[in-house]
Amino acid sequence: MSITWQDLTVSFDHLDRNKLIEDWVWLVGETALPILITSVGGLFLQEVSGEVYWLITGSAEYSMVAESMEEFKEKLNNNELVNEWFLVNLVSDLKESGLILKSGSLYGFKQLPVLGGAYAIQNFELTDIEVYFAVSGQMNFNIKDLPDGTQVKFKVTE
Repeated sequence: MSITWQDLTVSFDHLDRNKLIEDWVWLVGETALPILITSVGGLFLQEVSGEVYWLITGSAEYSMVAESMEEFKEKLNNNELVNEWFLVNLVSDLKESGLILKSGSLYGFKQLPVLGGAYAIQNFELTDIEVYFAVSGQMNFNIKDLPDGTQVKFKVTE
């Protein structure tokens, strides 16, 4: 099955970039802004200084991937990095399984990997972009200081 750039990324032009990451400020700071969202919920942000960072929402990992936008664009030509960052094989499997992206949504984890969820098609569902970043940011914030292996229970309130 062929995979396109539209399969690997989601449009978020209709969203407020600051609001999108408000539940992640504890990790990404207040000056980075989203520049690219992967269809599996990864986020690339750019600092005012120009550096580009990658946020892995499933495990709250945040690391610099390029010192400038030009370097980032060059790295997007590297197939190994694209496979790592955009999970091309997983996206292909999701698409092949019949889970097709809709406008305003992404493939969100049913259970975050940091909470034992797998990078498997059964652990993904179509999720609203804003809802996904809010919930994953809040969940990761609530467990960030817990030792590995700690049992957690979340109470969902409206």
